[in-house]
Amino acid sequence: MTEFNAETGGRLKGVTIVKPIVYGNIARSFGKKREEDGHTHQWKVYLKPYYNEDMSIYVKKVHFKLHESYANPNRIVVKPPYEITETGWGEFEVVIKIYFNDQSERPVTCYHILKLFQSPVVDGELTSSTTMDTKKGLVSESYEEIVFQEPTQIMQHYLMLSEQSASGLLNHDTDFEEKKAKTLDNIVNVKQKVKGEIVTLKDKLKLARETIVKFKAELAKVQKPPA
Repeated sequence: MTEFNAETGGRLKGVTIVKPIVYGNIARSFGKKREEDGHTHQWKVYLKPYYNEDMSIYVKKVHFKLHESYANPNRIVVKPPYEITETGWGEFEVVIKIYFNDQSERPVTCYHILKLFQSPVVDGELTSSTTMDTKKGLVSESYEEIVFQEPTQIMQHYLMLSEQSASGLLNHDTDFEEKKAKTLDNIVNVKQKVKGEIVTLKDKLKLARETIVKFKAELAKVQKPPA
């Protein structure tokens, strides 16, 4: 068993540990407004690890801040699964704050727009990363990385233990690897487009400078006094 003392709280210089996470929501429509409160959907907002590991080894609790219209907008979850299930009729921002077992580590905050409705399609593409699952309903989730810069020895111990508990990837509703590949392709395409536009602008600038030189020469001829 690893033992820690007062000196182990010091920061580990040059050490960086990254923990990928996924957060978002699933929403299913009732098909019509509920008579007693007008709610139209049941939804679940959640935080989970990207890899199949035990987050509770390094996470103390997760605070979900809901809309003020809910009777108890501040929900605290102290063990996995880190999720809240509710009903409602409107979309709003959910604040997800992650607290760690090593209290010297500052909490990390994520912001998620609770999605109940399919986003509109513009130019053949959805305006946000939502998908519709015939069994689960509408899914809107994001990938994020928690970066621990120079953690304490205790925190490093927690993080390494959680890594040892990992057993492959979790099944996520979003194919983040495919999404990453598409994003990288888009970046390459944009870079090439920008490069082409820069070349075009340089050619136009060169032509403009040559034209100015010609105009100056012609103007000098006109303004030259007769001999």
